[in-house]
Amino acid sequence: MKKLFVLFLVIAANVTIAQDSQNEVLLRLNYEKGATYNVAMKVNQEMGTLMSMGVSVNMDIKVLDVTDNTYDSEMRFTKMAMDVLQGGQAISYDSSKSDDELDDTGKMMKVQMEPMLKAVIYLKGNNLGEVLETKIEPTIAGMEDLAKQSSNIIYPKEALKVGSSWNMVKNEKGMKMNFIYTVKSISNKTIVLDLTGDISGMATGKIFGNMNIETSSGIPVESFINMDMNIGGQESKSKITMTMSKK
Repeated sequence: MKKLFVLFLVIAANVTIAQDSQNEVLLRLNYEKGATYNVAMKVNQEMGTLMSMGVSVNMDIKVLDVTDNTYDSEMRFTKMAMDVLQGGQAISYDSSKSDDELDDTGKMMKVQMEPMLKAVIYLKGNNLGEVLETKIEPTIAGMEDLAKQSSNIIYPKEALKVGSSWNMVKNEKGMKMNFIYTVKSISNKTIVLDLTGDISGMATGKIFGNMNIETSSGIPVESFINMDMNIGGQESKSKITMTMSKK
């Protein structure tokens, strides 16, 4: 009798797994009006003996309005920090430090970065993750590109199940990056994606990583992206980590 009971549990578990694997889900950003979300991004890049760089950026995204399939938001950078070693010269900057804590190169970086920390980015997007409009006040060169980086994935229109995949193409600075997302698992709490892809153009290379998406909100709560590239004969390895949470 005990063996039959165990066998029943095994069969029931297998049936449940089979049913879950057939579950379909529509990936959509379900932002909450009035809510603020924190995005933390870290980028580490190694280019042999030429350069090593570590950058971390924190930003707040406040959702001003949600209408049908679109949303309006305002973004503000709350912290920026970087450590760069290039040609034997070290540059270190942290926006949370006072002038007394920064060296001369850090103070020079502060002059360049402070306007970004004071700017407000107004962004309109849709629930697929596409950026439709951006406006920066005051206008600062390069800020629009940074704003677009806050959306690191665009969801497909069709429903997905385990094993489904879709691709997203980004063109930046002469590089074409083809991201391929594959659904690894679906649960009531989390959707797990595997990431692969390739880079062509000014650089060639491979992309790999993974992403965890909160099922209810569609928010990519954790993203891990690796890029191994060859740029004009120079090998480069980049690791990008991004987290997002409701404050």
